[in-house]
Amino acid sequence: MKDYLLNFTKGLAMGAANVIPGVSGGTIALITGIFQKIIDSFKSFDITALRLFFTGKFKEFAKHTNLYFLISVFLGAVISILSFAKVLSFLFDNYPIHVWSYFFGLILASVFYVGKTIDKWSFSTIIFFILGTAIAIFISILNPAKENDSILYLFICGVIAACSMILPGLSGSFILILLGNYHLVMIDSVINFDMYVLLPVVFGAGFGLLAFSYFLSWIYKKYRNQTIAILTGFILGSLSILWPWKQTISTYIDRHGIVKPFIQKNILPNNYLDITNNDPHIMAAIIFVILGFLTIFILEKLAQAKSKTTN
Repeated sequence: MKDYLLNFTKGLAMGAANVIPGVSGGTIALITGIFQKIIDSFKSFDITALRLFFTGKFKEFAKHTNLYFLISVFLGAVISILSFAKVLSFLFDNYPIHVWSYFFGLILASVFYVGKTIDKWSFSTIIFFILGTAIAIFISILNPAKENDSILYLFICGVIAACSMILPGLSGSFILILLGNYHLVMIDSVINFDMYVLLPVVFGAGFGLLAFSYFLSWIYKKYRNQTIAILTGFILGSLSILWPWKQTISTYIDRHGIVKPFIQKNILPNNYLDITNNDPHIMAAIIFVILGFLTIFILEKLAQAKSKTTN
């Protein structure tokens, strides 16, 4: 029960991260030590699992698929997403710089702690690190699409977002922004429990996770250092998305008639006041960056303590 509660807590953290544009639940999974276990558990949903399930051998099915582990993690993630969406909407409306700053510090620390798990830096790992950084930065400068609530498009959003959600450094929420459906899926539909929107996304996410887990598990085991290097690059490149001071240069009107930011660009804090007429909160931002960094530092220390106790 203690392990299930711990996994549930990690799921809460993953769910909260997946709601934030620019923060990846996969990063949290990697930091908390359950990334490989999640991937292998999804990969175990194979022919053997289907045979065990349809022959009524539910106990063997649960053991084969590591079902109780998945339930504890993803129950935490779902509860976190459902509860955190309203909180996040309020925080972004009232304290955007503070929120972005905290997660900037969180991801900055993640670059170091994920990168140090590479056993040996070589020419290939450096190349993959640079490649991952470049890909993440390129994704961050793409222009978002417009909102689309068709069932097929929502299913595709679920597939793409789910694959990116389990990849450290690639934010599923930010991918939804690029696809034009972040507010529709992660804010509006969650708050209003709109099943017309949620169901196609959930089915797409399930399909994407099962299909992608096979490839990710294979490449992670065969090319571990290179895989972690490119994931670390993804995390580093995602920092450009989390820069606290942003200028909205174009907007769009969503399906509810509300004006939303469409394209934003990063600006320097000393220009923020002149451009936006809003306080840049520089000292508060620095404090929240430090708090974000300390959060990962504490999580890492707790993980090390648990590892020593287990050994």
